[in-house]
Amino acid sequence: MSQSAEEATGSSGTPPYPQFPERRTCPFSEPERYAELRAKEPVSRASLKVNGKPTWLITLHEDVKQVLGDPRVSSNLKLPGYPHQFHIPEEMLAQVRLMLLSMDPPDHTAQRRMLIPEFTARRVKEMRPRIQEIVDEHIDAMLAKGGPVDLVTALALPLPSLVICELLGVPYEDHAQFEEWSAAMMNHDLSPQEYGAAVQALDVYLDKLVTDKENAPGDDLISRFIEKNREEQIADHVDVVTMARLMLVGGHETTANMIALGVLALLEHPEQRAAVQEDPELLPHAIEELLRTFSISDSGTARVAVADLEVGGTTIRAGEGILALNNAANHDESVFPDPGTLDIRRKEARSHLAFGYGIHQCIGANLARAELEIVYGTLLRRIPGLRLAASVDELRFKDDAMVYGVYELPVTW
Repeated sequence: MSQSAEEATGSSGTPPYPQFPERRTCPFSEPERYAELRAKEPVSRASLKVNGKPTWLITLHEDVKQVLGDPRVSSNLKLPGYPHQFHIPEEMLAQVRLMLLSMDPPDHTAQRRMLIPEFTARRVKEMRPRIQEIVDEHIDAMLAKGGPVDLVTALALPLPSLVICELLGVPYEDHAQFEEWSAAMMNHDLSPQEYGAAVQALDVYLDKLVTDKENAPGDDLISRFIEKNREEQIADHVDVVTMARLMLVGGHETTANMIALGVLALLEHPEQRAAVQEDPELLPHAIEELLRTFSISDSGTARVAVADLEVGGTTIRAGEGILALNNAANHDESVFPDPGTLDIRRKEARSHLAFGYGIHQCIGANLARAELEIVYGTLLRRIPGLRLAASVDELRFKDDAMVYGVYELPVTW
Protein backbone atom coordinates (compact mmCIF):
# COMPACT_ATOMS: atom_id res chain seq x y z
CA MET A 1 0.00 0.00 0.00
CA SER A 2 1.38 3.37 -0.93
CA GLN A 3 1.79 6.16 1.59
CA SER A 4 0.85 9.74 0.79
CA ALA A 5 2.65 12.85 1.98
CA GLU A 6 -0.17 13.63 4.43
CA GLU A 7 -0.10 10.12 5.87
CA ALA A 8 3.68 10.26 6.19
CA THR A 9 3.73 13.58 8.00
CA GLY A 10 0.44 13.71 9.85
CA SER A 11 -2.51 16.03 9.38
CA SER A 12 -1.65 18.75 11.90
CA GLY A 13 0.11 21.01 9.44
CA THR A 14 3.74 21.02 8.32
CA PRO A 15 5.94 19.37 10.96
CA PRO A 16 9.50 20.49 11.72
CA TYR A 17 11.24 18.44 9.07
CA PRO A 18 15.05 18.07 9.17
CA GLN A 19 16.71 20.85 7.19
CA PHE A 20 18.38 20.43 3.83
CA PRO A 21 21.16 20.69 2.74
CA GLU A 22 23.22 18.91 5.37
CA ARG A 23 26.94 19.38 5.86
CA ARG A 24 29.44 16.65 5.16
CA THR A 25 31.31 15.89 8.38
CA CYS A 26 34.05 14.17 6.36
CA PRO A 27 35.11 15.48 2.94
CA PHE A 28 35.43 11.94 1.60
CA SER A 29 31.95 10.78 2.52
CA GLU A 30 28.28 11.64 2.30
CA PRO A 31 26.42 13.51 5.09
CA GLU A 32 25.99 11.06 7.95
CA ARG A 33 22.18 11.05 7.92
CA TYR A 34 21.98 9.74 4.35
CA ALA A 35 22.85 6.19 5.47
CA GLU A 36 20.13 6.32 8.13
CA LEU A 37 17.59 7.55 5.58
CA ARG A 38 18.45 4.77 3.13
CA ALA A 39 17.97 2.18 5.88
CA LYS A 40 14.86 3.57 7.57
CA GLU A 41 13.12 6.12 5.33
CA PRO A 42 14.55 6.17 1.79
CA VAL A 43 11.78 8.50 0.59
CA SER A 44 11.57 11.15 3.30
CA ARG A 45 10.58 14.74 3.94
CA ALA A 46 12.90 17.68 4.57
CA SER A 47 12.64 21.44 4.94
CA LEU A 48 14.71 23.62 2.62
CA LYS A 49 17.10 25.68 4.68
CA VAL A 50 16.85 28.57 2.24
CA ASN A 51 13.09 29.14 2.61
CA GLY A 52 11.63 26.54 4.96
CA LYS A 53 9.51 24.92 2.26
CA PRO A 54 9.03 21.13 2.31
CA THR A 55 10.56 18.78 -0.24
CA TRP A 56 11.04 15.06 -0.72
CA LEU A 57 14.50 13.48 -0.38
CA ILE A 58 15.19 10.35 -2.47
CA THR A 59 18.22 8.36 -1.27
CA LEU A 60 18.26 4.88 -2.84
CA HIS A 61 20.10 4.31 -6.12
CA GLU A 62 17.14 2.59 -7.78
CA ASP A 63 14.69 5.28 -6.64
CA VAL A 64 16.92 8.15 -7.76
CA LYS A 65 17.15 6.60 -11.23
CA GLN A 66 13.38 6.15 -11.29
CA VAL A 67 12.72 9.79 -10.42
CA LEU A 68 15.27 11.19 -12.86
CA GLY A 69 13.89 9.05 -15.67
CA ASP A 70 10.18 9.64 -15.01
CA PRO A 71 8.29 11.93 -17.43
CA ARG A 72 5.91 12.84 -14.58
CA VAL A 73 8.80 14.75 -13.00
CA SER A 74 9.81 18.19 -14.29
CA SER A 75 13.02 20.21 -14.18
CA ASN A 76 11.18 23.49 -14.71
CA LEU A 77 12.30 25.75 -11.86
CA LYS A 78 9.37 28.11 -12.44
CA LEU A 79 6.77 25.55 -11.41
CA PRO A 80 5.21 25.90 -7.94
CA GLY A 81 6.77 23.43 -5.52
CA TYR A 82 10.18 23.34 -7.23
CA PRO A 83 12.80 23.01 -4.43
CA HIS A 84 14.97 26.07 -4.99
CA GLN A 85 18.40 26.16 -3.38
CA PHE A 86 18.69 29.96 -3.47
CA HIS A 87 16.65 32.94 -2.32
CA ILE A 88 14.80 33.85 -5.54
CA PRO A 89 11.98 36.40 -5.17
CA GLU A 90 8.86 35.69 -7.23
CA GLU A 91 9.34 38.79 -9.38
CA MET A 92 12.89 37.71 -10.19
CA LEU A 93 11.80 34.14 -10.91
CA ALA A 94 9.17 35.38 -13.36
CA GLN A 95 11.91 37.00 -15.45
CA VAL A 96 14.24 34.00 -15.45
CA ARG A 97 14.82 32.44 -18.86
CA LEU A 98 14.96 28.64 -18.64
CA MET A 99 18.30 27.04 -19.47
CA LEU A 100 18.94 23.51 -20.72
CA LEU A 101 19.06 22.09 -17.17
CA SER A 102 15.64 23.49 -16.33
CA MET A 103 13.88 22.72 -19.63
CA ASP A 104 11.47 19.87 -20.27
CA PRO A 105 10.79 18.26 -23.67
CA PRO A 106 10.28 19.28 -26.40
CA ASP A 107 12.36 22.45 -25.83
CA HIS A 108 15.05 20.50 -23.97
CA THR A 109 15.20 17.84 -26.69
CA ALA A 110 15.68 20.39 -29.47
CA GLN A 111 18.42 22.38 -27.73
CA ARG A 112 20.31 19.32 -26.48
CA ARG A 113 20.25 17.81 -29.98
CA MET A 114 22.05 20.90 -31.30
CA LEU A 115 24.70 20.73 -28.57
CA ILE A 116 25.45 17.00 -28.47
CA PRO A 117 27.87 17.04 -31.46
CA GLU A 118 30.18 19.33 -29.46
CA PHE A 119 30.67 16.70 -26.72
CA THR A 120 30.83 13.33 -28.48
CA ALA A 121 33.64 10.92 -27.67
CA ARG A 122 35.16 11.64 -31.09
CA ARG A 123 35.05 15.41 -30.59
CA VAL A 124 36.60 15.11 -27.12
CA LYS A 125 39.34 12.84 -28.48
CA GLU A 126 40.27 15.63 -30.89
CA MET A 127 40.55 18.02 -27.93
CA ARG A 128 42.87 15.81 -25.87
CA PRO A 129 46.20 17.09 -27.32
CA ARG A 130 45.23 20.67 -26.42
CA ILE A 131 44.11 19.61 -22.94
CA GLN A 132 47.44 17.84 -22.47
CA GLU A 133 49.29 20.96 -23.62
CA ILE A 134 47.43 23.14 -21.09
CA VAL A 135 48.14 20.69 -18.25
CA ASP A 136 51.85 20.50 -19.13
CA GLU A 137 52.16 24.29 -19.32
CA HIS A 138 50.68 24.74 -15.86
CA ILE A 139 52.72 21.94 -14.31
CA ASP A 140 55.83 23.49 -15.89
CA ALA A 141 54.95 26.74 -14.14
CA MET A 142 54.41 24.93 -10.83
CA LEU A 143 57.78 23.22 -11.06
CA ALA A 144 59.53 26.44 -12.03
CA LYS A 145 58.04 28.26 -9.06
CA GLY A 146 58.58 25.49 -6.56
CA GLY A 147 56.34 24.51 -3.68
CA PRO A 148 54.25 25.13 -1.84
CA VAL A 149 51.59 26.23 -4.31
CA ASP A 150 47.80 26.32 -4.23
CA LEU A 151 46.77 23.58 -6.65
CA VAL A 152 43.35 25.21 -7.14
CA THR A 153 44.73 28.44 -8.60
CA ALA A 154 47.80 26.80 -10.18
CA LEU A 155 46.07 23.98 -12.05
CA ALA A 156 42.59 22.84 -11.01
CA LEU A 157 40.78 26.05 -11.97
CA PRO A 158 42.85 27.25 -14.98
CA LEU A 159 42.60 23.95 -16.88
CA PRO A 160 38.80 23.68 -17.26
CA SER A 161 38.48 27.46 -17.55
CA LEU A 162 40.87 27.54 -20.50
CA VAL A 163 39.29 24.49 -22.13
CA ILE A 164 35.74 25.83 -21.92
CA CYS A 165 36.81 29.31 -23.02
CA GLU A 166 38.45 27.92 -26.14
CA LEU A 167 35.47 25.65 -26.84
CA LEU A 168 32.94 28.47 -26.46
CA GLY A 169 35.05 31.22 -27.99
CA VAL A 170 35.25 33.25 -24.75
CA PRO A 171 38.40 35.39 -24.29
CA TYR A 172 40.43 33.77 -21.51
CA GLU A 173 41.76 37.15 -20.41
CA ASP A 174 38.29 37.70 -18.90
CA HIS A 175 38.46 34.51 -16.80
CA ALA A 176 39.03 36.17 -13.41
CA GLN A 177 35.81 38.15 -13.75
CA PHE A 178 33.55 35.34 -14.95
CA GLU A 179 35.03 32.95 -12.36
CA GLU A 180 34.07 35.45 -9.67
CA TRP A 181 30.51 35.67 -11.02
CA SER A 182 30.32 31.88 -11.30
CA ALA A 183 31.45 31.36 -7.72
CA ALA A 184 28.84 33.85 -6.51
CA MET A 185 26.09 32.05 -8.44
CA MET A 186 27.02 28.78 -6.69
CA ASN A 187 26.88 30.20 -3.16
CA HIS A 188 23.84 29.16 -1.09
CA ASP A 189 24.37 32.00 1.38
CA LEU A 190 24.12 34.96 -0.99
CA SER A 191 21.20 37.36 -0.73
CA PRO A 192 18.74 37.48 -3.66
CA GLN A 193 20.23 40.84 -4.64
CA GLU A 194 23.80 39.51 -4.69
CA TYR A 195 22.79 36.40 -6.62
CA GLY A 196 20.78 38.43 -9.12
CA ALA A 197 23.62 40.89 -9.57
CA ALA A 198 26.07 38.08 -10.41
CA VAL A 199 23.70 36.54 -12.97
CA GLN A 200 22.95 39.92 -14.53
CA ALA A 201 26.62 40.91 -14.76
CA LEU A 202 27.54 37.63 -16.46
CA ASP A 203 24.57 37.91 -18.83
CA VAL A 204 25.53 41.48 -19.82
CA TYR A 205 29.02 40.20 -20.61
CA LEU A 206 27.71 37.22 -22.60
CA ASP A 207 25.06 39.33 -24.37
CA LYS A 208 27.81 41.38 -25.99
CA LEU A 209 29.83 38.26 -26.79
CA VAL A 210 26.86 36.54 -28.44
CA THR A 211 25.98 39.70 -30.38
CA ASP A 212 29.54 39.88 -31.71
CA LYS A 213 29.35 36.24 -32.82
CA GLU A 214 25.96 36.79 -34.47
CA ASN A 215 27.59 39.52 -36.56
CA ALA A 216 30.87 37.71 -37.16
CA PRO A 217 30.76 33.97 -36.36
CA GLY A 218 33.99 32.23 -35.43
CA ASP A 219 35.11 28.61 -35.07
CA ASP A 220 33.55 27.91 -31.67
CA LEU A 221 30.53 26.30 -30.00
CA ILE A 222 28.51 29.50 -29.59
CA SER A 223 29.02 30.47 -33.22
CA ARG A 224 28.09 27.00 -34.44
CA PHE A 225 24.98 27.03 -32.26
CA ILE A 226 24.00 30.41 -33.74
CA GLU A 227 24.47 29.10 -37.28
CA LYS A 228 22.40 25.95 -36.61
CA ASN A 229 19.73 28.04 -34.93
CA ARG A 230 19.39 30.19 -38.05
CA GLU A 231 18.31 27.04 -39.87
CA GLU A 232 16.02 25.57 -37.18
CA GLN A 233 14.98 28.65 -35.14
CA ILE A 234 14.58 26.93 -31.78
CA ALA A 235 16.05 29.77 -29.73
CA ASP A 236 16.10 33.55 -29.64
CA HIS A 237 19.03 35.80 -28.68
CA VAL A 238 18.32 35.60 -24.93
CA ASP A 239 18.13 31.79 -25.14
CA VAL A 240 21.60 31.74 -26.70
CA VAL A 241 22.95 33.97 -23.94
CA THR A 242 21.38 31.68 -21.32
CA MET A 243 22.84 28.60 -23.00
CA ALA A 244 26.28 30.24 -23.07
CA ARG A 245 26.01 31.02 -19.36
CA LEU A 246 25.22 27.40 -18.53
CA MET A 247 28.09 26.11 -20.67
CA LEU A 248 30.58 28.61 -19.27
CA VAL A 249 29.70 28.15 -15.60
CA GLY A 250 28.99 24.43 -15.73
CA GLY A 251 31.98 23.76 -17.96
CA HIS A 252 34.59 24.88 -15.46
CA GLU A 253 33.05 25.01 -11.98
CA THR A 254 32.34 21.30 -11.58
CA THR A 255 35.55 20.00 -13.16
CA ALA A 256 37.75 22.43 -11.23
CA ASN A 257 36.30 21.23 -7.94
CA MET A 258 36.60 17.60 -8.94
CA ILE A 259 40.27 17.99 -9.94
CA ALA A 260 41.21 19.40 -6.55
CA LEU A 261 39.14 16.91 -4.54
CA GLY A 262 40.43 13.96 -6.54
CA VAL A 263 44.05 14.98 -5.97
CA LEU A 264 43.31 15.42 -2.26
CA ALA A 265 41.77 11.94 -2.06
CA LEU A 266 44.73 10.31 -3.79
CA LEU A 267 47.21 12.12 -1.54
CA GLU A 268 45.27 11.05 1.56
CA HIS A 269 45.02 7.44 0.34
CA PRO A 270 48.66 6.67 -0.57
CA GLU A 271 48.03 2.99 -1.31
CA GLN A 272 45.42 3.93 -3.92
CA ARG A 273 47.69 6.57 -5.40
CA ALA A 274 50.63 4.13 -5.57
CA ALA A 275 48.46 1.61 -7.42
CA VAL A 276 47.58 4.19 -10.09
CA GLN A 277 51.22 5.27 -10.43
CA GLU A 278 52.33 1.65 -10.86
CA ASP A 279 49.54 0.79 -13.28
CA PRO A 280 48.23 3.81 -15.27
CA GLU A 281 45.53 1.59 -16.82
CA LEU A 282 43.76 1.82 -13.44
CA LEU A 283 43.29 5.56 -13.91
CA PRO A 284 39.89 5.43 -15.70
CA HIS A 285 38.60 3.17 -12.90
CA ALA A 286 40.02 5.56 -10.30
CA ILE A 287 38.19 8.48 -11.90
CA GLU A 288 34.82 6.71 -11.73
CA GLU A 289 35.41 5.85 -8.07
CA LEU A 290 36.42 9.43 -7.26
CA LEU A 291 33.32 10.75 -9.04
CA ARG A 292 31.19 8.32 -7.04
CA THR A 293 32.85 9.17 -3.74
CA PHE A 294 32.47 12.94 -3.96
CA SER A 295 29.26 13.36 -6.01
CA ILE A 296 29.94 17.08 -5.92
CA SER A 297 26.59 18.42 -7.21
CA ASP A 298 24.42 16.48 -4.79
CA SER A 299 21.46 18.87 -4.84
CA GLY A 300 21.68 19.71 -8.54
CA THR A 301 19.04 17.09 -9.37
CA ALA A 302 16.09 19.16 -8.11
CA ARG A 303 12.73 18.29 -9.62
CA VAL A 304 9.00 18.86 -9.12
CA ALA A 305 6.22 16.32 -9.72
CA VAL A 306 3.72 17.30 -12.41
CA ALA A 307 1.55 14.24 -11.72
CA ASP A 308 1.20 11.83 -8.81
CA LEU A 309 3.82 9.10 -8.77
CA GLU A 310 4.81 6.33 -6.40
CA VAL A 311 8.44 5.99 -5.32
CA GLY A 312 9.50 3.25 -2.94
CA GLY A 313 5.94 2.73 -1.72
CA THR A 314 5.33 6.43 -1.06
CA THR A 315 3.05 8.61 -3.15
CA ILE A 316 4.48 11.95 -4.20
CA ARG A 317 1.73 14.33 -5.22
CA ALA A 318 1.70 16.65 -8.23
CA GLY A 319 3.23 19.99 -7.27
CA GLU A 320 5.58 18.60 -4.62
CA GLY A 321 9.31 19.21 -4.82
CA ILE A 322 11.84 16.39 -5.05
CA LEU A 323 15.59 16.22 -4.47
CA ALA A 324 16.99 13.03 -6.00
CA LEU A 325 20.24 12.87 -4.04
CA ASN A 326 22.95 11.36 -6.19
CA ASN A 327 25.46 11.46 -3.32
CA ALA A 328 23.14 9.26 -1.26
CA ALA A 329 22.52 7.01 -4.29
CA ASN A 330 26.25 6.71 -4.90
CA HIS A 331 26.71 5.39 -1.36
CA ASP A 332 23.85 2.90 -1.56
CA GLU A 333 25.20 -0.26 0.08
CA SER A 334 23.06 -2.50 -2.12
CA VAL A 335 24.91 -1.24 -5.21
CA PHE A 336 28.33 -0.24 -3.80
CA PRO A 337 29.47 -2.57 -0.99
CA ASP A 338 31.39 -0.74 1.75
CA PRO A 339 30.63 2.59 0.03
CA GLY A 340 32.64 4.70 2.49
CA THR A 341 35.90 3.08 1.38
CA LEU A 342 37.75 4.54 -1.60
CA ASP A 343 38.54 1.59 -3.86
CA ILE A 344 39.90 2.45 -7.30
CA ARG A 345 39.43 -1.19 -8.37
CA ARG A 346 35.71 -1.12 -7.55
CA LYS A 347 34.02 -2.92 -10.45
CA GLU A 348 30.61 -1.32 -9.96
CA ALA A 349 31.90 2.26 -9.70
CA ARG A 350 30.79 3.06 -13.26
CA SER A 351 27.18 2.69 -12.06
CA HIS A 352 27.48 5.99 -10.18
CA LEU A 353 25.05 8.83 -10.82
CA ALA A 354 27.50 11.70 -10.35
CA PHE A 355 26.65 12.97 -13.84
CA GLY A 356 22.93 12.54 -13.22
CA TYR A 357 20.65 10.19 -15.11
CA GLY A 358 18.02 10.31 -17.82
CA ILE A 359 17.47 13.09 -20.32
CA HIS A 360 19.36 15.62 -18.19
CA GLN A 361 22.50 13.52 -17.74
CA CYS A 362 25.50 15.84 -17.97
CA ILE A 363 26.14 16.65 -21.61
CA GLY A 364 29.82 17.35 -20.88
CA ALA A 365 30.58 14.02 -19.17
CA ASN A 366 33.00 12.89 -21.91
CA LEU A 367 34.93 16.15 -21.68
CA ALA A 368 35.05 16.06 -17.88
CA ARG A 369 36.40 12.50 -17.88
CA ALA A 370 39.09 13.41 -20.41
CA GLU A 371 40.21 16.42 -18.38
CA LEU A 372 40.33 14.39 -15.17
CA GLU A 373 42.25 11.54 -16.78
CA ILE A 374 44.84 13.84 -18.31
CA VAL A 375 45.36 16.05 -15.27
CA TYR A 376 45.56 13.22 -12.71
CA GLY A 377 47.78 11.06 -14.89
CA THR A 378 50.18 13.87 -15.78
CA LEU A 379 50.38 15.21 -12.24
CA LEU A 380 51.18 11.80 -10.74
CA ARG A 381 53.74 11.07 -13.44
CA ARG A 382 55.54 14.43 -13.45
CA ILE A 383 55.43 15.20 -9.72
CA PRO A 384 55.55 11.74 -8.09
CA GLY A 385 56.51 13.24 -4.73
CA LEU A 386 53.46 15.51 -4.55
CA ARG A 387 52.12 15.92 -1.01
CA LEU A 388 49.85 18.17 1.01
CA ALA A 389 51.42 21.30 2.50
CA ALA A 390 48.67 21.57 5.14
CA SER A 391 46.56 19.16 7.16
CA VAL A 392 43.09 18.22 5.91
CA ASP A 393 41.65 19.85 9.04
CA GLU A 394 43.08 23.19 7.92
CA LEU A 395 41.39 23.10 4.50
CA ARG A 396 38.22 25.11 3.78
CA PHE A 397 35.57 23.05 2.04
CA LYS A 398 32.67 24.48 0.04
CA ASP A 399 29.85 23.62 2.41
CA ASP A 400 28.14 26.85 1.36
CA ALA A 401 28.06 26.06 -2.35
CA MET A 402 25.86 24.19 -4.82
CA VAL A 403 28.97 22.40 -6.10
CA TYR A 404 31.14 20.84 -3.39
CA GLY A 405 34.87 21.43 -3.44
CA VAL A 406 37.81 22.94 -1.62
CA TYR A 407 38.71 26.63 -1.73
CA GLU A 408 42.48 26.12 -1.61
CA LEU A 409 44.69 23.02 -1.79
CA PRO A 410 48.29 23.79 -0.68
CA VAL A 411 50.71 21.20 -2.08
CA THR A 412 54.44 20.77 -2.30
CA TRP A 413 56.92 18.08 -3.41
